[in-house]
Amino acid sequence: MHRTYSLRSTRAPTASQIQNPPPPPSSTKSGRLFGKGGLGLGHALRRNTAGAFSPDLSKKLSQLVKMEKNVMRSLELVAKERMEVAEQLSIWGEACDEDVSDITDKLGVLLYEIGDLEDKYVDRYDQYRVTMKSIRNIEASVQPSRDRKQKITDQIAHLKYKEPNSPKIVVLEQELVRAEAESLVAEAQLSNITREKIKAAYAYQLDALREHCEKVAIIASYGKHLLDLIDDTPVTPGETRPAYDGYEASRAIIQDCEEALANWVPQNAAVKAKLSTRSRTLSQRRRNNIKARSESLQFQQPSLQQSQQQLAQGHDLSGQDAPLNDRESWGPVSQQDFDDEDEDESERSDEELDLPGHSTADTEASVNGEHVQPQQAPQQQAQQQQQQQQPPPQMHQRGRSHDAVAV
Repeated sequence: MHRTYSLRSTRAPTASQIQNPPPPPSSTKSGRLFGKGGLGLGHALRRNTAGAFSPDLSKKLSQLVKMEKNVMRSLELVAKERMEVAEQLSIWGEACDEDVSDITDKLGVLLYEIGDLEDKYVDRYDQYRVTMKSIRNIEASVQPSRDRKQKITDQIAHLKYKEPNSPKIVVLEQELVRAEAESLVAEAQLSNITREKIKAAYAYQLDALREHCEKVAIIASYGKHLLDLIDDTPVTPGETRPAYDGYEASRAIIQDCEEALANWVPQNAAVKAKLSTRSRTLSQRRRNNIKARSESLQFQQPSLQQSQQQLAQGHDLSGQDAPLNDRESWGPVSQQDFDDEDEDESERSDEELDLPGHSTADTEASVNGEHVQPQQAPQQQAQQQQQQQQPPPQMHQRGRSHDAVAV
């Protein structure tokens, strides 16, 4: 066998590893109950018991996390099996002709590299799973506040039905207000953390999947070039094939493949999404809305912080009223001030004289301190005099009846 070159030799970190350092080994690769081969029983056990002991809010996400663990175990098994297949391919090709032996050996190297990429993909996949577990933990921490609020609500409803005048209702309503406030805070934190973590989690997964698929495509393309080195021209019985002279070519192809894998970075990805005009417009509109909202919140945040600080410090009312004993603020009154006051008084007196029904005599009387009623019409004065001269009717009748008794 002409094992002139192998991707399994120790080599420097690739460009993608320098740009994005690889994560630690996956947590599913250690601590197995039934070893590496007992996946069937472990998968079934995790799938059936997932979420059984979790709160109601986090039960569905707990099932998702456990199912993703099964996926990772399966990926580990696929990677391990692929490496074993690559070794077996090289072993089988060793007994074949020179061209088949060389190409199968190089293909085994490429397939082994695919298995190694799948094993690294499991490590990056574990980052996604761990991030989703953090959302599950937040949901589990929010569930007690929901249960407490629901319990207090049920107690209030029970007391209002059994004892409408119970004093405990007021106490429970106050506790319900506090529980609702705590629940609002917890729900807001859950909403914010869920959106943040789910973007981070699936960014890990999709970036890892993109890198894995791009590198697998690179290996597959170089593997196709290796297959072109095999001479598949049919020969007649007894005819010998020409000597194989593709060792240097196969070695060069493997070297080019290694360089392509080492120099790959996400910016050099061959496959890129091409959105339609409608999708691009709608997506850009959504991103603009999110950006505008974030900028408005950043603009409002300093004012909110300032108002909170003012509420915490209180209002300073010390300089609102000037002290009465501050003689320094008093100044001498000049003759011009007296003249201005006289002019104002004369203007007000002229306005009073111009009013309808106001006479000069009334003004003089009011100046002397006497209260003068406004003048009335002559007819009204005559009617008032007649009413004063005539006695009341009831008193007059009562007088006549008294005289009759006396007679």
